[in-house]
This record gives sequence, structure tokens and C-alpha cells, in this order.
Amino acid sequence: MALVTINGEKCKGCGLCARACPKNIIALSKTKLNSKGYQVAEILDMAACIACASCARTCPDVAIEIEK
Repeated sequence: MALVTINGEKCKGCGLCARACPKNIIALSKTKLNSKGYQVAEILDMAACIACASCARTCPDVAIEIEK
């Protein structure tokens, strides 16, 4: 199983990671904001992650790390 870590303080809530995810398991949080007021991305189902790293490659702020 892969472990996806999203650094909420780096995330600007652009949603590119959510659009890039082939499993559709990333979404912008409806409840969490970072210190700058941005909605942060969150993983909805870690067990469904296939560790393709599409989300990490598309993140312009390098806020996502993938561990296999």
C-alpha cells in the first residue's frame, strides 16, 4: 500500500492533484484550511491509491510525497 503525504501548509488548493488522480481519491477539503486560508487537498481512500504519483508530478507547489 502506498502512503501519500500532503503538506497542507504548502498546498494552495488548486485542485490539479485531484484532476490528475486516475482513481479519483483526492479532493479539496470542505472543512480544513491552512494558515493562508486555502482549502487543502486530502486523500479520501488511501487503500485505493496505486502510487502512480500523478498527483505529485502535477502539484506546482511540491506539496505531495508518495512512499511505496
